[in-house]
Amino acid sequence: MKKIINTKNAPAPVGPYNQCVQLGKTLYVSGQIAINPATGELVTGNIEDETHQVMSNIKAILTAAGSSFENVLKCSVFVSDMNLYSRINAVYAEYFDEATAPARELVEVANLPKFVNIEISTIATV
Repeated sequence: MKKIINTKNAPAPVGPYNQCVQLGKTLYVSGQIAINPATGELVTGNIEDETHQVMSNIKAILTAAGSSFENVLKCSVFVSDMNLYSRINAVYAEYFDEATAPARELVEVANLPKFVNIEISTIATV
């Protein structure tokens, strides 16, 4: 049976979706952008700050679901500019052990919600 998971420690959904849906032991975490959940404001200092905020939002959702980064199976990373790849990758690497890192794709797109530079969604287990 499908279970809906939302937490106040990550940005509230702004449409007809939830932060996370659990089916069995699998978690489907909606794409996260760099919104600080405490203030509702976008983090826009630089791509490193944006990426850290996105990862913080994902961590909050995983924690609410009883999971963690160690249980992430796949990440889908969407970026506004492929030239930011190495800078994003450096931050991303702080959250995953290279030997056990999840599967991933990183795709450049024309636009993202609120015209941010990065959005990441994940699939994980509990």
